Amino acid sequence: MFESLIGLVAIIALFVIISRQRSRIGLIERELGALRSLVLSGVHVAPPQAKPVEQAANDSMPADAAIAAVTDIAPPSAGEAAAEENPPTQVEAGEAASSGPWAAGEAAPAGPAPAQPVAATAKPAQKPDIETALGTRWAVWVGGIALALGGLFLIRYTIEAGIFGPGVRLSMAAMLGLVLVAVGEFIRRTGFKVPVQGVAGAYIPAILTAAGAFILFGTVYAAHGVYGFIEPALAFTLLGAIGVATIAAALVHGQALAGVGLLGAVVTPMLIASQAPNSWALFGYLAIVLAATGVIARLRDWKLLMAAAFVGTGLWTILYMTDASGTNLPVVLFINAVTLAVLALVWLGRRGGEAGPASGFDWPSVAPGFFVGLSAMALFVDPAYAAGDALPGAALIAALVAVALYRPLALALLHAAGLATVLVYLGIIPPTSVVSDFSGGALGVDGLPAAVADTLMLRIGIFLGLVLIAAGFWAARKFAASAQIRAASWAAWGVVAPLVILLALWFTFGNLDRDLVYAAVAALLMVVFATGGEWIARGEQPPLQGGAAVSFALGGAAVAALLMLYMAFGSGWTTMLLGAAAIVPALATRRRAYPVLGWISVAAVIAVLGRIAFDPTIVGAEFLSRTPVFNWLLLGYGVPALAFGFAAWQLARTTNGRPRLAMEAGAALFAVLTVAILVRHAMHGGVIDTGAATLAEQAIYTLIAIGAGAILVAIDMRSPSLVLRYSSLAAGVVSVAFIVIQHFVALNPLFTDESTGRIPVFNLLFLAYLLPAIAAGGLALYARDKRPKWYAAMLALMAALLAFVYATLSVRRLFKGEFIGLWSGLGQLETYTYSALWLIIGVALLTAGVWLKSQVLRVASAALISVAVLKVFLFDMSELEGVLRALSFIGLGAVLIGIGLFYQRLLTRAARGT
Repeated sequence: MFESLIGLVAIIALFVIISRQRSRIGLIERELGALRSLVLSGVHVAPPQAKPVEQAANDSMPADAAIAAVTDIAPPSAGEAAAEENPPTQVEAGEAASSGPWAAGEAAPAGPAPAQPVAATAKPAQKPDIETALGTRWAVWVGGIALALGGLFLIRYTIEAGIFGPGVRLSMAAMLGLVLVAVGEFIRRTGFKVPVQGVAGAYIPAILTAAGAFILFGTVYAAHGVYGFIEPALAFTLLGAIGVATIAAALVHGQALAGVGLLGAVVTPMLIASQAPNSWALFGYLAIVLAATGVIARLRDWKLLMAAAFVGTGLWTILYMTDASGTNLPVVLFINAVTLAVLALVWLGRRGGEAGPASGFDWPSVAPGFFVGLSAMALFVDPAYAAGDALPGAALIAALVAVALYRPLALALLHAAGLATVLVYLGIIPPTSVVSDFSGGALGVDGLPAAVADTLMLRIGIFLGLVLIAAGFWAARKFAASAQIRAASWAAWGVVAPLVILLALWFTFGNLDRDLVYAAVAALLMVVFATGGEWIARGEQPPLQGGAAVSFALGGAAVAALLMLYMAFGSGWTTMLLGAAAIVPALATRRRAYPVLGWISVAAVIAVLGRIAFDPTIVGAEFLSRTPVFNWLLLGYGVPALAFGFAAWQLARTTNGRPRLAMEAGAALFAVLTVAILVRHAMHGGVIDTGAATLAEQAIYTLIAIGAGAILVAIDMRSPSLVLRYSSLAAGVVSVAFIVIQHFVALNPLFTDESTGRIPVFNLLFLAYLLPAIAAGGLALYARDKRPKWYAAMLALMAALLAFVYATLSVRRLFKGEFIGLWSGLGQLETYTYSALWLIIGVALLTAGVWLKSQVLRVASAALISVAVLKVFLFDMSELEGVLRALSFIGLGAVLIGIGLFYQRLLTRAARGT
């Protein structure tokens, strides 16, 4: 009942649509007559832009129909040729371009309208209305689906009603499919064209052919899978033939039909079950389908169809390798070889020469690159294939590189080969293998380890490394002048993959402490990469520019040098030589202005920082000498500091730029670290990684920071640099932070009750407060006109606070002795002494501020005297007794009056001077 209702509604809808189209057909006939009369009269009418034949084919319109549509445009007559010499005009035929039928009783315009300039009268094509879409496209699409389903429903109805036997029903269905294919071909051969704009996507012959192919697929499958009339081999052959024939028919019917045929051909092996499956028959059939699809896709340049064919074949390959009960290595190699051959010889045949090797990227080649690379990895790690040897996997990787080299557009194959190589060799590193699980055991396949490192893997690694180096540098040289991205890709994999192979083999087979054999290999790679980078640079246009490919080559040489140092030397020599190695690329800038050279020096700074962060003792705590200064710390920190400084000096005279700034920063940082680490070594008896910092040690760090700030300011004045400028500011800010946090709070002996020493003057207070006060004051005075005002003011204020704290703590030490902890209490005389001292310091600061013309010191003086006043009135009045209380107030009054007289006299002089 429901199906009958659907059929009735469909018939009514089609009747309405057909009746509405009659008026549109009449409109088209009248418009064609009007245009013909205009052409014969000699008036020039600008024809619409016709699509190229190849583009029409991409829109699912057959080639011969597209050619006919182009050739239907009449050649210009003599009158038109004469009219082209004068300003061209175009006749606008009323509302002829509008979509939708004419209104009832309205006739099409028969005569030409007043001529207007072409530029003024050209109108963009209007979008088809919903009626046009329903009548010209949706009706065709739904009709094609309905025909295909109708054939299947007919078979179902005959089964349910018992009208015909199985053989007759299948014969009728097959006849229906063949009739639809024949009708489609008949309509195409009788000159079918699509005159209505936007209807090319509903090409009726292609849809009828697709519906017929769909019915034929279902008929053959039913004959085998439902009734068992035909054997699996015959059903397989018939389904494959239908699929390949459908793909071939796409040459005249468009890409959509090819997609239908490809889908049917790829799904066919899943529809036909066999008790004894033949893998050679399966993949031989898939190879034929892939090759046929490649030919069709190449003729029509259908990228989507080609990519779909590669994906289908690749999925079958991976499915077979993972689920097949009995593995057959030759079959796997065969289908991967066919995939690469179709890509190189069919799909990309002549394409590289036509488009030029320097332009374009073939995105369909991503699919074969992915699946062939995945197959190669499986041949390495799956015990079912790699139990004997891993040579087939290596052969597939080499084949990927060869095809990528032969067809430059297939750059995706290079990336697949490089990535597969890297992942395979990272997987053999014990025990942190990429195939290890969280429990620490190796990830297994069927209970067997997934990756086994043996001597064959070593030989294969050497082979693949040589292949990638040779192909990578040759291709990088070839494309260096015309395609920098492609050249950089080849150079990158020619460097990265061999380095990963070397690292993996060293971790697996070498001696991690010291291995001169692998160090020699790393040194050889360094020479090869550096020489190759120079060779590539000479092929650039203009030569010796140092582009991306050269940068990868020289960067690889730097990494190889780093590995050589780690393999050949101990930790101490490695750190020292690695820092000294920063000089080499800086000196190379005298001969070559490659941008990467300066960044290689910067990379040396980063490498040394990582090395000392891993082990600040350079040689290990148990091997570090306890001799102050003259130990491995001086070499491990000092030599890199000197090398970085020299590299910065050299870069400033050649390439300059940001690498020079980074090297200056590295030199300044390592100079400070050298002094600081030597201080810690000496203060802790040769042990630098244990024990909390003391106030004396922190005082030395603060003095180092202040001194570094002064040195950086001085150097910046002689050789201006942003790095030196900001580094000097940073040194001042860090020193102030040290003072506030450590000197005043965390390590203050007033709170920690740390011993201040037995010597009256030259003691801990002298080192931790007076010397930093003098240093901060001197730096503030030196940087007064060389740095921002806030910087000098900050340092001056900090110097005043340090002097104040030093004097105050010295008074307490005078009364309490070596230990001045706050919990020991205050005496009356000590309390009075603080008041007098603070007033004296306030007056001294005022005098210094006036003499140095420093507002900061004068403000500090006012703040300190204000504190003294509050102390006298709030604390001394209640705590002091007798003569001390009187002297406190007398002294305060005298000082305040003296300050008032001083300011009055100062202001009077200023007024007279004005």
